[in-house]
This record gives sequence, C-alpha cells and structure tokens, in this order.
Amino acid sequence: MTPFHADPDDAMFLHGYFPAILEGLRSTLLVSAVSLAIACVFGLIGAGAKLSASRAANIAADTYTTLIRGLPELVLLLLIFYGGQILINSLADKAGLGYLDINPFVAGTTTLGFIFGAYLTETFRGAILAIPRGQSEAGLAYGMSRGQVLRRIVLPQMVRHAIPGFTNNWLVMIKATALLSIIGLDDMVHRANLASAATREPFTFYAAIGGIYLAVTTVSILLLGWVERRFSLGVRKVEF
Repeated sequence: MTPFHADPDDAMFLHGYFPAILEGLRSTLLVSAVSLAIACVFGLIGAGAKLSASRAANIAADTYTTLIRGLPELVLLLLIFYGGQILINSLADKAGLGYLDINPFVAGTTTLGFIFGAYLTETFRGAILAIPRGQSEAGLAYGMSRGQVLRRIVLPQMVRHAIPGFTNNWLVMIKATALLSIIGLDDMVHRANLASAATREPFTFYAAIGGIYLAVTTVSILLLGWVERRFSLGVRKVEF
C-alpha cells in the first residue's frame, strides 16, 4: 500500500493530498474493473441458468437474483464480508491452517462481483430473449453447431442489446466501490477520509472526489455509447 501523506510540492492544491487521492483513484478503478469481470461471469452463468430447461437451475437463479436485488448493497457487503471471513476461518481452523486475514481487495471485488452479477443476469437474459429465436434455428438448419450459433449469431447481438443495461450497472458499480472503504480498502474515499480528518476540511475533499467520480462516469458513458454505436452498425432503429 502506498504511504498516505501530503506532497509538499503540491501544497497549494488540496493541501498537497491530491497525488495521494489520485493513487486512491487507481485502486478504485482497478476494483471496479475486476468486480465487473467477476459480475459478468456470474451474470452469464445466471442468465444461462434462467434460460435453461432445468427446473433446478431456474429456481437457483431466481433465488439468487431475488435475494441480491432485494437487499441493500451495504447490508450485503457486510454480510458477505464478515460472514465469508467467519466461514473461511472456520474451515481453515478445521484444516489446521490457523487464522486467515482476508485481503480487503479480494473480499471487496468478490462481493461486488457477486452482487452485480445478479443485475447482469437479468441484463444478459433480456438481451438474449430480444434476439429472434428464428435466427438460431436458421443457423442450426444451415448446418452450424450450437457453439457456432452461440459465437456467431447470439453473442454479437446479445452485446448490442445488453449495452444499455450493462452501462447502467457499470456506473452504479463504480459508485458502489465507495462502500468498500468501510472494510479497509485503501481507495479514493478512504484517502479522502484521512485527508479530511487531517485538515478538518471534509467538504473540500468530498467535493473533490465527487468531481472525480463524475468525470469517470462521464467518460464511461461516452466510451460505452461509442461501443453501442459500433455494435449497432447496419441496424435500423424504428421510431414510433
């Protein structure tokens, strides 16, 4: 972890704590990216389970999405973080490994990925259902394998339909990383807390990180909007 201190060469801006807060931003973005990757895995598995012919898979996926979407992120974060730590240490104790201290980065990314995987489950499920079933049937009739139909027909179109919901979940996830400071993650919010305590100017630092979050979400909207346009090339939009 990078030492947290003020930079005397930058004392005129945020009392010299700006470089330290930018280092915290790097941690925030890394946590967001890793959490998103984990959420996509859970989302694809959940969507596949909901669309499966297996009743057991349907029930498991429905239970997962219902519970996760029905509880606040902060409550889930604390339940999974502390509950998971108790479970892991209980298993470690039985295995004779002693006490294991869970890394806040690992715990935070896993928890956020698990939580937002429920939201992406519905996003991916809706995107797959938006693809006309006849296209997959035509691919199979043409001689494609199910894997080829999935790669060449379903997934490219699923991405186009999923991007709006995916964008919303990504924006919420970036903001939700602020909750991880309560479990000890050395992110941007945690560093702003330390700086505000040292200078007794909380408004200054919270306003600053608010502006940084706004900048990150704005850039994300622009980039994902470009991706959506790229995947929508050749698609005619019907206006009502």
